[in-house]
Amino acid sequence: MSEVHLNLEKMIEQKSTAVKALTGGIAHLFKQNKVVHINGYAKIMVKNQVTATKANGSTQVIDTKNILITTGSEVTPLPGITIDEDTIVSSTDLVTAVEFLGHVGGVKIDMEISKNFQRILQKQGFKFKLNTKVTGATKKSDGKNDVSIEGASGGKTEVITCDVVLVCIDRRPFTKNLGLEEFGIELKPGGRIPVNTRFQTKIPNIYAIGDVVAGPMLAHKVEDEGIICVEGVAGGAVHIDYNCVPSVIYMHPEVAWVGKSEEQLKEEGIEYKVGKFPFTANSRAKTNADTDSLVKTPVEKSMDRVLGTHILGSGAGEMINEATLALE
Repeated sequence: MSEVHLNLEKMIEQKSTAVKALTGGIAHLFKQNKVVHINGYAKIMVKNQVTATKANGSTQVIDTKNILITTGSEVTPLPGITIDEDTIVSSTDLVTAVEFLGHVGGVKIDMEISKNFQRILQKQGFKFKLNTKVTGATKKSDGKNDVSIEGASGGKTEVITCDVVLVCIDRRPFTKNLGLEEFGIELKPGGRIPVNTRFQTKIPNIYAIGDVVAGPMLAHKVEDEGIICVEGVAGGAVHIDYNCVPSVIYMHPEVAWVGKSEEQLKEEGIEYKVGKFPFTANSRAKTNADTDSLVKTPVEKSMDRVLGTHILGSGAGEMINEATLALE
């Protein structure tokens, strides 16, 4: 087995092939369902009319009955860093990231899961600089980058030299130049569009879903919103429970969670108890020598109603769907 090695070029080729096939599949669905697809930057001119500006500068006016805004999000710029998508890349160009705050795993991750996740990654060779802020990044003549960092509350400064910098601080709603201000639609702090439970803005025939409205910026969240919103426009019922939208960190081991964390329950004053199951007691995990994992489920103290589930381990991204069903 001494000849086994990583073929990075082949791996990237496979990734690109998959992305091309997936985006091509969407184009095919548009065509199959007789959806007219126009590439361009859209601006709402009047409440029943949109102008699309194409890449060649030409414009096309589209008359509408209803307008659904789902323009997604863009990378939030970080002062002191210029993204070139070469050696300083963003989550738009490279969707492979773990977000680093004062802990590992993002804002809503359960702290016990976070600590175990960090411990496992450190065993794999990951190094963490927590409670640390980046103050700048400079590209050197040899193609590498010098990244300047310091403690989040000030203090010691340090320079780290690296091959590639991935900027993954956050994303912001892409709502500029849509013409919303002309209709009196004022954005919330952070740039989100205010909508009611039917995803309507203050203009009844203008709707918004996805990254531009409240909630996590996740593809499966906007898929649900899209279906529910359009069914509502057609006169159907509208309901979505954002507490039942799962999150997943795709790496090894995977991390997935849905519902409330133990920290959230304490903050909200909800009485609960916790059930835990270590993968060391699972036959498949034992056979695969992949036992350094955990499932944690907080439930309501008096009725055993599931309040959330947090999974660290192989297959977490698939198993979380069963937990979501239980939560719903």
